[in-house]
Formats: sequence, C-alpha cells, structure tokens
Amino acid sequence: MATILAVDDSASMRQMVSFTLKAANHDVVDAEDGLQALELAQMQSFDLVLTDVNMPVMDGLELTKKLRELESYRFTPILVLTTESGTDKKEQGRVAGATGWLVKPFNPEKLLATIKKVLD
Repeated sequence: MATILAVDDSASMRQMVSFTLKAANHDVVDAEDGLQALELAQMQSFDLVLTDVNMPVMDGLELTKKLRELESYRFTPILVLTTESGTDKKEQGRVAGATGWLVKPFNPEKLLATIKKVLD
C-alpha cells in the first residue's frame, strides 16, 4: 500500500489516524507540526500527505505551499484533515495546493475511500 505522512499537533488525533491507516495496510510516519513534516518530506518520499490546518510552528496551509515548491511533491496528493469547514479556509487550501479537504471528526471509511481515490 502507500507510505503516508500524517501531520497533526494532537497526539490523540495522530494516533487515531495512524491506527486507521495501518489497519488498511498503509505505512505511516507522523509529525506534530508542519516544520517537522517538511523536514521528514525532504528526507524521504511519501505517496500522500495528510495534514491538519491549525498547528504551532508551521500550519498545514503553509506546509502545503512549501511541499508544492519541492519538485518531488508537486503532484503528490495532499489531503487536509481539519475542524475548519468554512469556504474561505477551503479556498485557501485549494490555492495552497491541497488535493482534498476532510472535516474532523473523520469517518474512517470515508478517509480510506478518499485516500484510495486520490492514489488511484
């Protein structure tokens, strides 16, 4: 399956996402903020990035912009998983380069279906 970078400042959310993805046979590497995620992404290749928006140090929208600036992540699916559901934030995500937008609390089946869709 896929190698996925899961980014969220909430340890419990990282744990739930990781559990869901690993149960579907994905390899998961997690990061607690955008800066840590960017550093990991520069050291190894990921098939998909799943990021929260509101995080300290570097938020998910800034992370998305920075990843899109890297040649190796120009076409990598980046999904935003956040409590933010406003159209203005979604538009900011689209402009930053996000592939899709999911709202927390997440439905595990919907998350896995969305990941499958963007990876196919």
